[in-house]
Amino acid sequence: MTSVVAACVQMNAGPDVTANLGQAARLIREARREGASLICTPENTGRILADRVRAVAEAPAERDHPALPFFADLARETGAWLLIGSIAVRVSPERCGNRSLLFDPGGRLVARYDKIHMFDVELANGEHYRESERMQPGGAAVLAETPWGGLGMTICYDLRFPLLYRALAQAGADYLAIPSAFTRPTGVAHWETLLRARAIECGAYVLAPAQCGIHDGGRGTWGHSMIVSPWGEVIAAAAEEPGTILATLDREKVREARRMIPALGHDRPFEGPETAGSKAAKTAAA
Repeated sequence: MTSVVAACVQMNAGPDVTANLGQAARLIREARREGASLICTPENTGRILADRVRAVAEAPAERDHPALPFFADLARETGAWLLIGSIAVRVSPERCGNRSLLFDPGGRLVARYDKIHMFDVELANGEHYRESERMQPGGAAVLAETPWGGLGMTICYDLRFPLLYRALAQAGADYLAIPSAFTRPTGVAHWETLLRARAIECGAYVLAPAQCGIHDGGRGTWGHSMIVSPWGEVIAAAAEEPGTILATLDREKVREARRMIPALGHDRPFEGPETAGSKAAKTAAA
């Protein structure tokens, strides 16, 4: 198969896991009724809780997480591929993994990815985040095989690290999943620009389902879920309310973009640049 109808689900997750799973299921079923065969949900599909200490303390291990049997059953019910943007799973007494899960239509968990890059930032409006204090970063890129081609799995802040996407594209990713919970200040400034840049650099479709609205503790997320073509065109976009967006993705468009600009095959080795410290060491040794 060379084409697929894909959907991005936009959510407003809160502290109640059961309510969040119900919200996700309603929107997934809606997307399936509209014809989607690949349906993606945002980062933190399972829960957004302001108290991060409590969030870690209450997070179950993957084998005990209610989201896994829930979405496995939903995949079987709908007959769709489900990319669950992320859930928090306990990986140690003090840390969680921010984990994305891919289910096939038979309900089988076929791929999992732990977010590599931790969101440790201080914004001008006073918002600050220290994801690394409670989350265990992943250490491996993940490329999943689907009937429509390779799907590169990433999460939110990964978006700012283009070498990850280049590596995925060079390994065979035709589609790049970027489930997110972007803050409002960074969303306004950077969201669309970064999504389009990753699509253009890689000659790949970008699927970016997002959280939206105000969450527990007053945190706001940007919404504006997007699907971007390999040429960098926004072919579907949401606003700032929960819902779904759909688009038909054609793998031939990936091949066409990469034929016209075959930059993925044009890497060349280079040296440097030298750091200030290495320059000083050379000068001292001379």
